[in-house]
Amino acid sequence: MRGARGGGEVIRGHMSNLALYKTLLALTVLLLALAACQPSIVEIPVTVVVEQTRVIPIAVTPTQPTAPPTPSFATPHPILGDLRVRQGIAYCTNKAELIKSVYPWLDDSALLEVDTFVRPEHWAYPHDDPDLVRYPFDPEKGKALFEAAGWTLAEGATYRTNATGEEMALKLTTTTAQFRQTWAAVFEEQMKACGLRILRFHVPAAWWFGDTTGLARRDFELGAFAWVMQSDPGGRALYACDQIPSPENGWKGQNDMGWCNPRADEAIRTATASVDPQVRREAYRIVQEEFTRDLPSLPLFSRVQLLLAANPALQNLIADPSEWYYTWNAAQWVIPGRDTIVIGEGGEPASLFVLDNAYVSDVLRTLVTGADYITPNYEYQPVMLTQMPMIENGAATNNTVEIHEGENIVDADGNAVKLKPGVRIRDADGKEVEFMGGTGQIKQLVVRYEFVDGLMWSDGAPVSKADYELGYRITCDREAGAAAYWMFPPACDKIAGVDFVSDTAYVVTWKPGYQDPLYFQPPFSRLPAHQVVSDGRKLADVPASEWWSLREVAGTLLGVGPYVLKEWTNGQRMVFAANLYYYQGQPATPNIVVRIFNTPEQAIAALAAGEVDVLDAETITAEHAPQLLEAQAAGKVHVYLIPVGTWEHIDFALFAK
Repeated sequence: MRGARGGGEVIRGHMSNLALYKTLLALTVLLLALAACQPSIVEIPVTVVVEQTRVIPIAVTPTQPTAPPTPSFATPHPILGDLRVRQGIAYCTNKAELIKSVYPWLDDSALLEVDTFVRPEHWAYPHDDPDLVRYPFDPEKGKALFEAAGWTLAEGATYRTNATGEEMALKLTTTTAQFRQTWAAVFEEQMKACGLRILRFHVPAAWWFGDTTGLARRDFELGAFAWVMQSDPGGRALYACDQIPSPENGWKGQNDMGWCNPRADEAIRTATASVDPQVRREAYRIVQEEFTRDLPSLPLFSRVQLLLAANPALQNLIADPSEWYYTWNAAQWVIPGRDTIVIGEGGEPASLFVLDNAYVSDVLRTLVTGADYITPNYEYQPVMLTQMPMIENGAATNNTVEIHEGENIVDADGNAVKLKPGVRIRDADGKEVEFMGGTGQIKQLVVRYEFVDGLMWSDGAPVSKADYELGYRITCDREAGAAAYWMFPPACDKIAGVDFVSDTAYVVTWKPGYQDPLYFQPPFSRLPAHQVVSDGRKLADVPASEWWSLREVAGTLLGVGPYVLKEWTNGQRMVFAANLYYYQGQPATPNIVVRIFNTPEQAIAALAAGEVDVLDAETITAEHAPQLLEAQAAGKVHVYLIPVGTWEHIDFALFAK
């Protein structure tokens, strides 16, 4: 038997009928296998030589080619894929009633209602935009939209059905927290009144927010949880088209709704990459227009935060929803006739080191370090910075530079990478493009961070550029724990170079492509390079890996803020005394004492008795509001209740698995 010739086999020699039959049978099997790749039924000529050569036609039905796999989540959800249904749910939702269910003591629920992903007092909220769609409570309008979508309510029925008799029912998934069980039960009844059955599934938070379960795998129809809004709204991971998680992209992104709106996609990319405030404001306007028009998610209400409860006589205490570290102006606090103010804390800081970013650590450390800037009402304001360094005031430049293959840059997603073909960058015009090799043009920020004159350490030594050099080294040294301990790690890998130009300023040249809208935040502050530790070394000479073990770093690090830590009795109290070298002069109150409480009830009782002057969100929560409001009515405390950036919402699954 030789090789194929012209598509058939040439067989030479003599065969019996049985041998011939076996040969033809084997040949048929072979041809069937070969023909599996053919697109249709074919006749294949086969030449068999016995005593003479003849052609035997064999008809073969091949296997059809395998179709490419259907992408995941490619089918619109049979109910939620219809915009009219989503809008109907919105109109059938009584937000005021939801709020009242969890905050029955709140007088004005309208303060908490939200209609997009930023609060009305935020700089990015488009107050006067007529194209921003709002959904006031209007159940009749909601029912009409359900009807228009084909979900009708038969006479005497409770729930709607479609033309095929399927019931209009949706599964609502959220956590087991009592807070959500409460308002979700009310939401269920509201939807029932409009003819939509809600099946509530309250699941463990570990599953709902897990890395490979729940939201991360888009395993829901209606999904309820909260996002936290900050001074910078962000949003690319939530609303950009390339942030829709799926098996095909390794479940990248947090756009679990599957929302892809080209206009909103372009705008959210611009909003999170531009450094021009006006461009960003306009981009966020567009995103919110499309968000409210398409309604991939239903914003419900902000949570109310019991930010502070205080002695009514305490003056100059400022409670703000976007500036949690309320101690930033502690130097101005005063209670007439008193030389000491007492803060009650329900938790004790593990350390006051700059890399320990626990809430209580930040609040109490600010007494010692002061603040370079603050964010009241979601706006950035300088404190120990002379100004927020921006392109508009000349403290920053955004130059067009030429980049070359192999150079270290920041890509369009904000990652520090080595430039090579295929990397997506933002060109000099701000457009996201793919680098094809060779050279290109891109923007590069150079920012001068300048601090006020006269800063002195609490031992009387003036702040010097060596202190900023040390701050840079420790903040950006992985051995010091920056990568592990910062909630929002500093952008050290995106810095091309730092020039310490004076004792009050340094200039950062960022890598080409770095266009973070918050470029005006100093990436690092100062540390006392001259401070001598217990073994006689100066801090500047101590390796970063040893900093965590130093007593001075944990508690008695020198600072430039209004107070100095004088005493720390673990589990009981911390005593802060006025910094004699504070650059703004002596604090209005010489001493601040922090008392540690085991339970909120103990702390509240101490406040009502006049033994404590301030309780914060580390100690009290909204559940303590009725008790504190009663004490306020009696004139014993002043309660600071404020809508905060944490907002409850329901995501809609726009596509089914």
